[in-house]
Amino acid sequence: MATTAPIPLSMSSDRFRRRLASARCDLRADAVTTLQINVGRICNQACRHCHVEASPARTELMGDDVVEACFDVLARHPEIGTLDITAGAPELHPRFREMVERGRALGRTVIARHNLTVQFEPGQEGLPELFAAHGVELVSSLPHYLADATDRQRGHGVFDKSVAALRALNAVGYGQGGPLKLTLVANPVGAFLPPRQDDLERDMRDHLQRTYGITFDQLFVITNMPLGRFAQWLQRAGLYDEYLCKLENAFNPATLESVMCRSLVSVNYDGRLHDCDFNQMLDIELAPGASRTIFDFKADTLAGRPILIGDHCLGCTAGAGSSCGGNLTE
Repeated sequence: MATTAPIPLSMSSDRFRRRLASARCDLRADAVTTLQINVGRICNQACRHCHVEASPARTELMGDDVVEACFDVLARHPEIGTLDITAGAPELHPRFREMVERGRALGRTVIARHNLTVQFEPGQEGLPELFAAHGVELVSSLPHYLADATDRQRGHGVFDKSVAALRALNAVGYGQGGPLKLTLVANPVGAFLPPRQDDLERDMRDHLQRTYGITFDQLFVITNMPLGRFAQWLQRAGLYDEYLCKLENAFNPATLESVMCRSLVSVNYDGRLHDCDFNQMLDIELAPGASRTIFDFKADTLAGRPILIGDHCLGCTAGAGSSCGGNLTE
């Protein structure tokens, strides 16, 4: 009988550990080149697949002391070239615009995980212009190029708002093949693996251009992670074990060289450090011996650290691989 009780994935690593052993891989981090900061759980949406379980009802926000510690780390470590700002909707943090400005003033590439519809929330006027003025790289989720598929996952009316937001970004120069980079992110609307990234990019590019006059620079296709609301749905549907089997059977050892946890460290809104945003959601902190919080950040304790794993890691290593930067292999 299927259970609806939460599965403690942080304690379940046999499947992935078995695959690592077969690949003869000791998964360890390289030097940190990306500081990914999750500034809170507040979002204007409550998507069915959200591993963060963000929503308008959440209240968690990164405090001022953590914000300042993050920028102190960036100032002291020029080798960390990228500031990746995520959340629920990071724009709803009261200091988001300041974070963008300070990151760019330090000469860093700034990535914003922008859900598009937040542009229409009170107080968020002028976001496209802000992004353009500071050359922010935008990574924006659009699960599918068809309205009903997107709305099933993200809520009624989200697709139409997303189209309006994409047009606003195009109007200020995003997605035109120039320096203002607009990346869309698609993921399956169900318990199956994503299609080939290049195939879906071609279809999405053609449909959005012909139907709505929208252009974008590239598409990332990601695998739904068996975490958060998606894991809860899998459990209720009795599909959890079946989905993990699909991920395990599609394990690709070639992805292990470029999984995002090798070069990224994830900062929780409370300042704790994690190997990735997924481990953060499972409360899996860094291995003993590594810096534990942003306040005691020491780069030499992070490079070479063993990465802590769970069966959710199968989501990053199935097929062509999946990460915050899209596919990991051709």
